[in-house]
Amino acid sequence: MGGTAENAEAGLPARPPIGRDTTLCMSLSARPGHFGSRFHNRLYALLGLDYVYKAFSTTDLPGAIGGIRALGIRGCAVSMPFKGAVIPLLDTLDPSARAIDSVNTIINDGGTLTGANTDYLAVRALLARHAIDPATPFIVRGSGGMAKAVVAALRDSGFRHGTIVARNAAAGAALAERSGFAHATALGDGTAPLLVNVTPLGMEGPDAGALAFPEAAIAACAIAFDVVALPSRTPFLAAAERLGKPCITGHEVLVLQGLEQFIRYTGVTPSSAQVADAAAFART
Repeated sequence: MGGTAENAEAGLPARPPIGRDTTLCMSLSARPGHFGSRFHNRLYALLGLDYVYKAFSTTDLPGAIGGIRALGIRGCAVSMPFKGAVIPLLDTLDPSARAIDSVNTIINDGGTLTGANTDYLAVRALLARHAIDPATPFIVRGSGGMAKAVVAALRDSGFRHGTIVARNAAAGAALAERSGFAHATALGDGTAPLLVNVTPLGMEGPDAGALAFPEAAIAACAIAFDVVALPSRTPFLAAAERLGKPCITGHEVLVLQGLEQFIRYTGVTPSSAQVADAAAFART
């Protein structure tokens, strides 16, 4: 995503070459991926913005956050295992992060660092976009950092009847108590109209072939929601599609949360076509 000549060759708007006035955004993760860098940099190119985005890892979190503040880095996406550890290093929390004590986005306003959680915002937006009735009972499988975002989004969207299923009894019980939902350590024969997977089951890697919910539970549900983004069509969602169930994908969450970060960093709202272009580019 270089200068004007490269953009012209690709049929993109002209953008200034990277220089002293270029605004830097970044990400911090134990295992940096490519989606965020490709998504944000593509949008910068499509809009001709003088920004650049780079993924980083670190073994010195306080030093990295101090660098964001000292160097004027505009924004930083935060992934595991830093989502909780970063909180004491920030100046303030956005309500989205305060709702779950978890940060996935840092915005730097003149040296003041604010933590937000765009995963939470994305899930709330998707629940509204898909017009899911808050009276719908649900089962959420998982109790990790993303589960906190999903459960809080359900709670704050008005959902009241749900069960959190987590093998980690302590984490699952704590999440359930905080949110006012029930807790179980195993699925058993349980089912609900809304099933949400927030575990690695179905994710690329050793759990790629795993089914997050039994076939019987999928057959009995009304909507299937999987936050796993790679692949976007997990075995759980493939089974749901085969049974004619509406689905919400992890790719949708990934794109929406990234878009919210982009808007907060730049103050610019891309068109739907530009977002679709960047999302497709980021997956190649």
